[in-house]
Amino acid sequence: MEEIRIATWSEFMALTDTLDAWAFRGQQDARWPLLTSLSRYLNAYIPNQSLWRAREERAIRIFRRKAHNYLGDMPGLDNMLRCLALMQHHGAPTRLLDFTKSPYVAAFFALESATCDAAVYALNTPRLWSAAPDGQPEMGREHIDPRTPGNFEQLYLPNANAIIWTGEPAEMDKRLVAQSGTLVVPGMLDKALDEILAFYGDSGVLLKKIVLPQRMRGEAMRALYRMNITSATLFPDLDGLARSIGLELEMAWPAGDGA
Repeated sequence: MEEIRIATWSEFMALTDTLDAWAFRGQQDARWPLLTSLSRYLNAYIPNQSLWRAREERAIRIFRRKAHNYLGDMPGLDNMLRCLALMQHHGAPTRLLDFTKSPYVAAFFALESATCDAAVYALNTPRLWSAAPDGQPEMGREHIDPRTPGNFEQLYLPNANAIIWTGEPAEMDKRLVAQSGTLVVPGMLDKALDEILAFYGDSGVLLKKIVLPQRMRGEAMRALYRMNITSATLFPDLDGLARSIGLELEMAWPAGDGA
């Protein structure tokens, strides 16, 4: 993983302009590893890794068994990636990592609540599209697609394959669309994303960590606000609107402006 420290918002824009078609993820603390919410939960509360597969299977089974009470979209529960995306959307711990095709959306998520140096991770998805773990050319993207029936159970649940798949469900929800989102699915829960990518042995850079200093937050958030990148647009529901009010408190307008 290549780490890059920048000083200004314009430097961030210039850098990300060179990363065409990459995927991005913002984290509000640059010290946090790239771990999924399920990895963090299991590490914190279930230290015995031999239990992880059974616990993950049970969590998915419970969600599938009960979610129909709140959904009109029943077919979505039959597709594993769509089901996991739905779980993630509503706050359940899953093995998905949310990325976005927009570096500016990632910067928003990194800086919105940051009180220290934040980070935007950039994943070289164009190169990863045709890559495979070192010595395992058969583990290419098409072979490990979690949307293929049986693949999630065989390749991901065992937590034994150093693989990473990126993509979207066949049906994307409103938030995924609004955020230009894409999903990263790791084959191991006990390793951070950069640790799994090390198994790929690729001669190119697959992951960059762009450190955003806390002092540039104000400038960046004003620029993102002008781009209409706010919680209200990224979460197109009442919760998103309410969450966006915090940023409105920071924005200064001429006296008498009724906005």
